[in-house]
Amino acid sequence: MSDINPYEQLGVDEDASFDEIQTAKNQLVEACGSERKQVEALEAAYDAILMDRLRLRQEGKIKVPDRIRFPEKLAEPVPQSTPVVAQQTSNWLQQFLDTPRRSEIVLPGGLFLAASLLSLVMQPALPLALGICLSIYYLNRKENKFLRATLLTLLGLIVGVVVGTQLAALLQPQLSALSLTADSFAAIVTFVILWLVSSFLR
Repeated sequence: MSDINPYEQLGVDEDASFDEIQTAKNQLVEACGSERKQVEALEAAYDAILMDRLRLRQEGKIKVPDRIRFPEKLAEPVPQSTPVVAQQTSNWLQQFLDTPRRSEIVLPGGLFLAASLLSLVMQPALPLALGICLSIYYLNRKENKFLRATLLTLLGLIVGVVVGTQLAALLQPQLSALSLTADSFAAIVTFVILWLVSSFLR
């Protein structure tokens, strides 16, 4: 290998930047064309400079530019997408709503259906009492709050009787054709409301 200083070989100063050294080497290699020995000498000089720079850097004699030491600082900050917050139901509504499992819907539904069928063959008072007990039982079982379960059941009963009575008045001709009394129809509507209350409220 030649005793010529590698910096001189590439035609750069000893304080030249890495980019300047690389550019000088590339230009000289390009100018050499197919002269293999000259290209090898230039590559060897370039490697010698890199090794010298590495040694000086390890000894703390060269300050490494921040763009090399901390390249992440130069990178464009990735805009952080604001997470889409799902609209949550109001707290007061969440306290009353329940998301039951399928079995918690089907079994009470079957029992309320049986009570409504009873109301077709007998006076609705006894089946309604059974429906009220079922509703209180299923509501109380969820959070063990008997008073709350009783109040929700009474509310469901009132809504069911009012809606059932109004619908029975509107559908009187159809009910007569089905041989269904207004009281029985109102009881069936009430059972549906009580089932909804006991299944989807708590």
